Amino acid sequence: MVNSQPPGPQDRLYSIFIHGKVACVVMLNRKVNKGVILAAGDGSRLQSVTGIYPKVLLPVQGKPLIWYPIESMVATGVRQIAVVVGYLAGEVRRVLGDGRRFGVRLEYILNRDYRGGNAISVSKVRAWAAGEPFVLCMGDHMIEREIASHLLQWSPIAETLCVDFAPADRHDFAEATKVVVDSSSYITHIGKELTYWDGLDTGVFLLTEKFLDAIDEHFPKLGSDIEISDVIQFMVSSGNRFATCDVSGSLWADVDTEEDLKRVTA
Repeated sequence: MVNSQPPGPQDRLYSIFIHGKVACVVMLNRKVNKGVILAAGDGSRLQSVTGIYPKVLLPVQGKPLIWYPIESMVATGVRQIAVVVGYLAGEVRRVLGDGRRFGVRLEYILNRDYRGGNAISVSKVRAWAAGEPFVLCMGDHMIEREIASHLLQWSPIAETLCVDFAPADRHDFAEATKVVVDSSSYITHIGKELTYWDGLDTGVFLLTEKFLDAIDEHFPKLGSDIEISDVIQFMVSSGNRFATCDVSGSLWADVDTEEDLKRVTA
């Protein structure tokens, strides 16, 4: 698995030796200024509470669920955040406002196809991202504040997924997106149906325009049902590398069902 500590000088020299490019060291220090939070879905599996209220605004331990990814991004120094909205978009905007309370600028991008796969929401940020890399978080994930910071502390600017390689029993393993990695901790397989796997997808990513290009390339095959995991599998199957960042031991939870909600509010 990958080193869970921030890189020091020796780590950087090691990166040069492995990858053969001085650019690796430069990229470790590049600033990521933008973040994206997906908040478009209708929370159909929580219909009893989301029929009139967006899932991302459900209270979890004293604050709306979506505050967790926002606060995690703020902790990294990211100050420009795009929230992709769809279902009850006006309510999400009303509650979050312009981002002043978090010390950031929030912008809203509308996804009218919010009943489709979550990669559709990611594709909507292309113009806003303007070719820059960005941190991606799920608006319905409760995540520890330090997760995004850990991602940016060591990761080169390339497609990376935060993975929990030692998930706690509280997770719903049947519903979780699982990953298999190679000896260098790059993803080889990803999906919910994997029988043998190495870790769980936490829903926190570092992405570049390369990922947006892959969505466009793969969209004709799957249409509006395209999921982020489909795009990752397409990329790795096409010979592209998708790195992992080990966040084992960090607190995170995917809130999809009433059981999930009970676990995080207990």
